[in-house]
Amino acid sequence: MDELDLIRNRAETTGFAPAEHLTPARERLLAAARGERRSRPRRWLWIAGGSVGLAAAITAVVALAPTEQVGVGPSVAHADPVKVLTAAASSALKEPAKPPRPDQFLYVKTEQADHHFREVWFSVDGTRDGLIGTTKIGGCRNGKAPNYGTNDPRKEGMLEDCTPKPVYRTDLPTTADAMLAYLNSQPGTQKDNPTAMGKDVWGLVDEQVLQPASYAALFEAAAKVPGLTALDHVTDGAGRPGVGITFPVPPGSSPNAKPIVMVFDATTYQFLGTTDSAVTVKTYVDEVGQRP
Repeated sequence: MDELDLIRNRAETTGFAPAEHLTPARERLLAAARGERRSRPRRWLWIAGGSVGLAAAITAVVALAPTEQVGVGPSVAHADPVKVLTAAASSALKEPAKPPRPDQFLYVKTEQADHHFREVWFSVDGTRDGLIGTTKIGGCRNGKAPNYGTNDPRKEGMLEDCTPKPVYRTDLPTTADAMLAYLNSQPGTQKDNPTAMGKDVWGLVDEQVLQPASYAALFEAAAKVPGLTALDHVTDGAGRPGVGITFPVPPGSSPNAKPIVMVFDATTYQFLGTTDSAVTVKTYVDEVGQRP
C-alpha cells in the first residue's frame, strides 16, 4: 500500500476539507518538516519511512489538530442526528419536574458568540411586568397590559388588550406527532420548512420552560424534520463543545440565509444553545432584576 492508498483510506473516515482551507495547514506542515530536518540528522523519517511518515503527517495535521488551527470546518458526526435528538429526548425525561410559583420570574442569561450577554426576566404566569435587558415588558392583568418602550411618550404605560402568555408552558403536547402538528400550526410557519421548524424548536427551549414530557416530545418531533445533519466538534456561543444538529435552509433560499445549528452536550445530550448563542443560566427568581 502506497501513501495515496493510506490517505485515501483515511479520507473515507474523516473526509477532506476544501482546498482553500488546507493552504495554511500545508504551509505549517512544510515549515515544521524543514525545521525538523535542520535539527535532526535522521530527517524525521521523510526518507526512512517516506510513505508512512507522509500519510501520518497529513492525517495528523488534517484530522487531529484543532479545527481552529488548521482552518477546517466542523466535521460531519458519525452519530445519526435522529439518534442524537432521541438521546436528548431521553435526557429530558430524566430531568425532575420543578413547577415554579406563579408569582416568580424565569431568569435566562445567554452569551452571544461576540461575547455580548442578554438577560431576561419573564413572568411565570404572564401577569407581571418583566424585563428584557433594561426594557420593561407589560404583564397581562384582567385582559389589559401596559405598553412600554414605545417611540411615542404619550403611549408609554397606556393599557392595551392582551392575553397572558405564561413562560412556564403546561399546555404543550407530550407526544412527537402532536408536537410536530403544533409546530406546523404556528403563525408564519411553512409546513415542513426545516429552518422555520428549527427556529420554533429553539424558541421553546431557549427562553421558555416546558414539562419534561413536552421537552422529550419536542426533540422527538425535531427528529422527524427531513434533511438534518449532525456535526462534531462544534461550540455554542460561549465556546462550550458539543454535537451540533443543523436545520438546513430550504432550496431557493436567499444566499444570506443561515441554518439553525442547535448544540447539545456530547455526553449528556442536554441542550446548550446554538453556535451563535449559549444558555448559561436558566432558573427562577422571586423579583424582576434579581440574579441567582
